[in-house]
Amino acid sequence: MAIKLKALKRDDLSNSVTKQLRADGQVPAVVYGKDKDSKTVAVDSVELLKTVRDEGRNAIITLDVENGTSVDVMLHEYQIDPIKDSLIHVDFYVVDMSEEMEVSVPVRIEGEAAGAKEGGVMQQPQYEVLVNAKPANFPDEITVNVSELQIGDVITVEDLPASDKYEFVDEPDAVIVTIVPPTEEEPETQLPDDGAEPELVDAKESDEE
Repeated sequence: MAIKLKALKRDDLSNSVTKQLRADGQVPAVVYGKDKDSKTVAVDSVELLKTVRDEGRNAIITLDVENGTSVDVMLHEYQIDPIKDSLIHVDFYVVDMSEEMEVSVPVRIEGEAAGAKEGGVMQQPQYEVLVNAKPANFPDEITVNVSELQIGDVITVEDLPASDKYEFVDEPDAVIVTIVPPTEEEPETQLPDDGAEPELVDAKESDEE
């Protein structure tokens, strides 16, 4: 079920109006999609952040625009003010609920690997996987339990839990997580003591001359 979010039409794109929108707690946004004309709107920044936090990055959002129209979208891109750490612009992509599309889904690691307890080091080369599904079937995350992993064990995409609602797009042998042996430290080279007397190699020869 899509989450509803109110959106204001944004016709005046001047810097002064955009600045005032942000001051009022709104974030400027663009709505676009396949064979769709782009629209400029503004949404409540707090409500949008709450929706993404509660429902996930791939949440389907129904934008209720003030002119009475509504459209199903998902958050595609966003920009953050590095100083204020606040949203300054977002892009919404219009989705067709009847068509499949590809999205990136985060991978969540669960448990502590047995091999890590024995000194091994867990490495996670891939933090997201690409899935193909209808928007209503997008998973919030893919959970991987690593409790039984020993040193040398690997979990790849083909080892991930399967579902009839979506399919993985990444290569089956793409590594998600692995437990590698601990790195052996090389012995330190003993450096000469700075206070030691230098060895006079030619001292004997000098005395004989």
